[in-house]
Amino acid sequence: MNFTVNQTGNSAIVELNIEKFNALYAQELKDVLLQLQKNGENHIVLDMSATRYCDSSGLSAILLANRICKEASGQFILCGLQENVEKLIQMAQLDKVLTITKNQQQANEAIAE
Repeated sequence: MNFTVNQTGNSAIVELNIEKFNALYAQELKDVLLQLQKNGENHIVLDMSATRYCDSSGLSAILLANRICKEASGQFILCGLQENVEKLIQMAQLDKVLTITKNQQQANEAIAE
């Protein structure tokens, strides 16, 4: 499977198990995110530790996750960014919009606050 989802309470951790996050996988992630929304999840952590490349379709899925959480008065956190992905997010100036942590532990701590 391309994604691993661990749900705890009203939050979910989605791990991308792919090296290249492109249009081939973006729609699949969007489907996972919409299902989490239907299940009432309002906090989502997206762990991209295994992902070394992301294109605009991937960014679109990330922004969908952010929007879903905001609409549910929750929090979306992106973590485990590899250098190339982090640079893309900075170039798109999404680092000013998204909450980004180094790892899942920091993400969970941010949600708990």
